[in-house]
Amino acid sequence: MTTELNLTRTLSHPVERVWRALTDADALAAWLWPDRFATKAEVDLRVGGRYRFDGTASGLAVTGEYVAVEPPRRVVFTWRWDGEPDETLVTVELRPAGPGGTELVLTHERFADAAQRDNHATGWADCLDRLPAWLASV
Repeated sequence: MTTELNLTRTLSHPVERVWRALTDADALAAWLWPDRFATKAEVDLRVGGRYRFDGTASGLAVTGEYVAVEPPRRVVFTWRWDGEPDETLVTVELRPAGPGGTELVLTHERFADAAQRDNHATGWADCLDRLPAWLASV
């Protein structure tokens, strides 16, 4: 049984724009979680730097540390929900796809069990489904 999830999306926007969506605090706050969460994001984008996504209206927050930052192709960071002991690892890779597009490959690993993996797969799919509309709006 694997406790790793992998999601791939092909986006019709350039790698640099997708990179901004993944690494800029204002961008992340705008698309990562639903508007009703009133998300605030803090990002210190460097190896060893920390981030925090706080859905102030939802009571959800996640924090972590950047493990690898390779603009505009790859970012790796730890992921821990507030109040939870488990820390997992997220890797996002961006590759050019077609004329002006980007293939986004997200790997989230180190889950304690398949149920946690599956919950995160649903959450990430929901997040990534919001990304194209944000990319089209900027």
